[in-house]
Amino acid sequence: MKRLIMYTCLALLTSAALADEALDNELASLQHAWAKATYQTSKDQQEASFKTLSEQAHQLTAKNPEANEAQIWEAIVLGGYAKSMGPLHPVNALKAAEQARDLLQASIKTNPQALNGSAYTTLGSLYFRVPGWPIGFGDKKKGREYLEKALQLNPTGIDSNYFYADYLRAQGDNAQAVTYYQKALQAPARPGREDADAGRKQDIEDGLKLAQSKLK
Repeated sequence: MKRLIMYTCLALLTSAALADEALDNELASLQHAWAKATYQTSKDQQEASFKTLSEQAHQLTAKNPEANEAQIWEAIVLGGYAKSMGPLHPVNALKAAEQARDLLQASIKTNPQALNGSAYTTLGSLYFRVPGWPIGFGDKKKGREYLEKALQLNPTGIDSNYFYADYLRAQGDNAQAVTYYQKALQAPARPGREDADAGRKQDIEDGLKLAQSKLK
């Protein structure tokens, strides 16, 4: 009987480990596809790429409803999808942004520290970029609060510093923006995310140049 229990426990542990490995592999694939759609796809093809990617991301979340990482990455993809639609399809873009917001808020409720607080980073970016009332849910104050929370959880992260810098520049605080862009450039590399890091560093350098030009 004891041996049967031991074998059953080992089988359950093995099954859980295999499930975690499968999720990790699918998340890695999604991350690379996002980097390709974001940084290596022409503007006129991005909407179609993100549409396909958002469907894949939703399937991954549906298969792993308890996985905060899947929720966060579906939201990140939806944010890219909303941005790719831009002013040409404002209703659909806002719908995608709202779906992303809801996923991120749900993730924060169950595990606010998932992916080093990435839900706060993405949520903050959405709130400061989406138009405010009566068009959308955008709110600059909430955006800042979420981005500052992201920095508390991940003070040296490339994304947490970049998005906060972008927020500061958008608000006209270019001196502070320069500080955070520089911190973002000094962020440690993310193993397995080399494609995303390369694209993000270009974003950072572009933002840094804009902020510095306003200080002259």
